[in-house]
Amino acid sequence: SDERVALIRKALADEPRVEVRSFQGLLVDFAKRRKVDVVVKGLRSEADFAYEQQMAQMNRHVGDVETVFLATSPSWSFLSSTLVKEVARMGGDVSGLVPPLVASRLAAALGRN
Repeated sequence: SDERVALIRKALADEPRVEVRSFQGLLVDFAKRRKVDVVVKGLRSEADFAYEQQMAQMNRHVGDVETVFLATSPSWSFLSSTLVKEVARMGGDVSGLVPPLVASRLAAALGRN
């Protein structure tokens, strides 16, 4: 969503090497428009790998785009946006799990500001 992109841009504003973009359609088409031959994806678990491996093979077949996988630190492997939203919805503290801007936005969206 536009809001998610805006939050990510603000959270990464001090990272000049990072560009945040959204797109519709196939990743391979977006990559080709941006003249990108390799995408980097983070993996939290074996389940992520199973899904992303299929996606990587399809992206290579359909658009000749390679995928590089980076494994997350074990200390963050449990984290997902679904879990963060659920913890926030139930009144839990997510401040150590997301940037302060995101924690504040979640609290506001749930009427806790």
